[in-house]
Amino acid sequence: MQGVIAAVPTPVREDRSPIKDLFVEHCQWALANGCDGLNILGSTGEANSLAGAARRQVMGWAAQALPKGRLMVGTGTPSLQDTIALTEHADDLGYGIALVLPPYYYQPVSDSGLVDWYMAVHAALGERPIEIYFYNFPQMTGINIPVDVIADLATKVPERFTGIKDSSGDLDYCRKIIAVQGTFKVFPSSETALETAHADAFSGCISASVNFTAPLAGQAWEQRNNPSQAIAAEIQRQRGIIAGSTLIANVKSLVADRVQDHRWRAVVPPFQTLPEADSQHLRTALGG
Repeated sequence: MQGVIAAVPTPVREDRSPIKDLFVEHCQWALANGCDGLNILGSTGEANSLAGAARRQVMGWAAQALPKGRLMVGTGTPSLQDTIALTEHADDLGYGIALVLPPYYYQPVSDSGLVDWYMAVHAALGERPIEIYFYNFPQMTGINIPVDVIADLATKVPERFTGIKDSSGDLDYCRKIIAVQGTFKVFPSSETALETAHADAFSGCISASVNFTAPLAGQAWEQRNNPSQAIAAEIQRQRGIIAGSTLIANVKSLVADRVQDHRWRAVVPPFQTLPEADSQHLRTALGG
């Protein structure tokens, strides 16, 4: 797994149930338009607002309709047993990588507690081959996974703990992980990091905004040995417009515009659907 990974959104009905045809079509579009892989049911996919049954349903749709070697899936929850069960289900479906949040309810959590929690997930998986990527998102979880914890787990079980998505926005943190654990796959959460991906030894990016910027991000990844300043600048501009407190609603609004289907605009509370005036402003700012 490397390159441009789209953290794909999940279309939902008014009753919050996922919509298969819209979901599969967008995933196929992303893979055909610059994305090397997809992160199913991450934060952009509103996974932690969906019931376990709905998460399993979406996991199944993706595994059936899309190339499994280009997929990773979010399985992290505050519950150890639920995380294990979702990760086992992902393995049953043929996913190679699970993206796992730290246990984010009981705080403060010690470094040794984090190690024990992740090792408990590993032990429960037994001989199952699915790999685990850490999901570092301190703005949401309140936990910044320490580099020493990552290095400890990757040293103990290198075949299980193989990568990380970092949504902290701290590229120095990403660089420290690589400095300590050179073979680890590190994915910042913004495609703006692709400009220095070669120099920093990043494995790519896992980003929500590449649901729109995928064609440009794909070019940036292909040209990472000799990055284009013009492409990097345009990615920076587009990412700056899409990102922010309404990121998920923005992404869904842009997908709705692309396919001309208003159903994509729905979000799960506590998020709110982007007002039409804001959607128009977003389109105008992006040049649409």
